[in-house]
Amino acid sequence: MDQIFKRTSIRRYLDQPVEAEKTEYLLKAAMQAPSAGNQQPWEFYVITNRDILEKLSKISPYAGPAARAPIAIAAAVRNECEWPQVSDYDVSLAMGNMWLAAGDVGLGGVWLGVSPFKDRMDAVSEILNLPDSVRPFAIFAYGYPAREPKAHDRFDPSKIHEIK
Repeated sequence: MDQIFKRTSIRRYLDQPVEAEKTEYLLKAAMQAPSAGNQQPWEFYVITNRDILEKLSKISPYAGPAARAPIAIAAAVRNECEWPQVSDYDVSLAMGNMWLAAGDVGLGGVWLGVSPFKDRMDAVSEILNLPDSVRPFAIFAYGYPAREPKAHDRFDPSKIHEIK
């Protein structure tokens, strides 16, 4: 639970590779996420190729951290699933788990939005040579933080409304 309150976006990383065991830990955490009807509509693509990370960093004005990260995971949604209306929510939950797991093992990262922007989705599909059976959803660029992360307290009681 501690990671929920420590989580923050990390956009700069040490020039240090991430151990395969830590990446597997992130992926295991992602796949523990709940999904509608247990459909698990996700596919994950682990990217360490510098040229590909550089190309991904240009898909939007906000994707620059991909070029600085030693590794990224692209999450995609399978087109054929039982509950396609909610598959994006399922993959969002998986990505959230991944983000929290990263902090648990001393890593930090940032969510790079892809879906629902058609230009970004098309670019990621082309760069990663994704099969037609999936559509890209988001990218999690991560690594060892270049500086100590500083989380912010986001609790705002004015956003809570009691209905009696």
